[in-house]
Amino acid sequence: MAAEPETTPLNRRRGADPWYVRYLLVGLTLGIVGLLVLVPLVNVFSQALANGVGAYVRNLFADPDTRHAVFLTLMVAPVAVALNVVFGVAAAWAIARFRFPGRAVLVTLIDLPFSVSPVVAGLLFVLLFGGQTAVGAWLRDHGYQVIFAPPALVLATAFVTFPFVARELIPVLEAVGPEEELAARSLGASGWQLFWKITVPNIKWGLLYGVILCNARAMGEFGAVYVVSGRIEGQTDTMPLRVQKLWEGSDNPAAFALASVLTLLALVTLVLKVLIEPKVRADKEPAAKAG
Repeated sequence: MAAEPETTPLNRRRGADPWYVRYLLVGLTLGIVGLLVLVPLVNVFSQALANGVGAYVRNLFADPDTRHAVFLTLMVAPVAVALNVVFGVAAAWAIARFRFPGRAVLVTLIDLPFSVSPVVAGLLFVLLFGGQTAVGAWLRDHGYQVIFAPPALVLATAFVTFPFVARELIPVLEAVGPEEELAARSLGASGWQLFWKITVPNIKWGLLYGVILCNARAMGEFGAVYVVSGRIEGQTDTMPLRVQKLWEGSDNPAAFALASVLTLLALVTLVLKVLIEPKVRADKEPAAKAG
């Protein structure tokens, strides 16, 4: 006697929905994605390359202010990402391995940049380090400038991006568990040996995933950087700020050329995210099964 095919909830649901409902929902989803994502993407590259590849290259490299904006972005983003890696690994390890008073508050604070406008975050740093404040005046008297200088860009970018690494690592560390670390500790491993030979290999995919998301967000940050940079051409303009200035100056080809670089970064990030996500999901599965 032939065995009956296994019926899953998904199969039952697929059979219950009329065909026109399925096609309507899929078509509506593809239409929205095409309208909101694909059409702007095609428009950016078509406008950037409207005058040819030669003009595209000149728009990116001929203007010294544009070159400086690219250089500044490539300097600020890695520094902010490095700070977030140090903070994210430390915070995730502490939250996943220990139960301590204030743990829930720490988790909430890590998520704070997701609920605070980047403009408000930028204003926070202006009110803290601006020249009219005691801290800002002390720094200025000792020869240090934070606001309207690269340090402010790093601080603002690090603030709006620091949840990414920590939030990716917390479930990975909880899934891995402390058993291997305790075993290594009992065998005499030092703290650094335990970290580099046990912890890092176990979290490498989650860490890389968080770094990719953090870097993409850092390079595209606009609101917080807009407030703390002062928008000084050739000094504190990052790529998003430079795109806005070129657009306001009616230099549309140059604006679209620089915007296409940020778009390419987003596409590369998406590809890397798709490639790494299955490995991260596999690392998190033990925690999901335990839950």
